[in-house]
Amino acid sequence: MAFLRALRRLSMLALIAGVTLTLLLVYAIPRLPPQDLPWTPLDLDAPIGRATAGKLARIDGPACRMLLDQADIAYRSLPDSRRDDCGYDDGVIWAAGGRRALRYAPAAPPLACPLAAGLVLWEREVVNPAAEQRLGARVVAIDHYGSYSCRRMYGRSTGDWSEHARARALDVAGFRLSDGRRISVARDWMRKRPESLFLHDVRDGACRLFATVLSPDYNAAHRDHLHLDEAKRGALWRTCR
Repeated sequence: MAFLRALRRLSMLALIAGVTLTLLLVYAIPRLPPQDLPWTPLDLDAPIGRATAGKLARIDGPACRMLLDQADIAYRSLPDSRRDDCGYDDGVIWAAGGRRALRYAPAAPPLACPLAAGLVLWEREVVNPAAEQRLGARVVAIDHYGSYSCRRMYGRSTGDWSEHARARALDVAGFRLSDGRRISVARDWMRKRPESLFLHDVRDGACRLFATVLSPDYNAAHRDHLHLDEAKRGALWRTCR
């Protein structure tokens, strides 16, 4: 009998907890911003939310380009490029005009559209706010080591293909500021100065958006750049180092 009474008490407590949780969700969910809800559409004009990264990992093709259009992002669609396990069928490249102001040096790289969408948010919501806070200037250009490259991870002859092989990754080498300064991952990451704090801020902010973010803290192969990628697996599994 004592066992049955205890079981009934546990059942009642579980019922009360379930009802309480349901009431809390009914109250809280309508009050959450859309960017925190996984079932609402992605909006590139909205701040980064709890669900933004998962939405970026799931978009593709025409739906992604429509998002860029809605946000007034100037770009050109690239012809499909496929060979063996490399290439892309949703490539874009930045164009003049629109609401983006940052240049990419030495030239605008080809980008899979989901990566481009993530970079739009990263530039606006992470990079420039961090530069203004830490360095008192704005970023005008991003230096990079490239995006598309038909190769396996770390350039090996066997093993998994890199996200660079699908134009879903970008290696960021540094930043050029409105006051003429240049911030370098290789030179400034470990300096314990505002430049280093800025680089760590943009790395940490990227982790809120991209499937994989690798920095000099990860290994020697990334000592001079930040690797940002939008792997499709990012909806379920993410890496930030």
